[in-house]
Amino acid sequence: MEDKIMICKDCGAQFVFTVRDQEFYKQQGYENEPTRCIDCRRARKAKFNSNKSYR
Repeated sequence: MEDKIMICKDCGAQFVFTVRDQEFYKQQGYENEPTRCIDCRRARKAKFNSNKSYR
C-alpha cells in the first residue's frame, strides 16, 4: 500500500489517506475510502450532533 492523495468532495482541498489510515479502515471493515478532509469531517459531525433532538 501507498499513501493516497484524495480530494475533499466538500471543499476541494487535497488530503492524504495514509497507509496507517488505510490499514485502520481495513481493520474496521470499512469498504469505502474517505471522501472528505479531516476539517470537513469534523464540521459535518459537529453539524450533525447539533441538529439532534433530544427527547
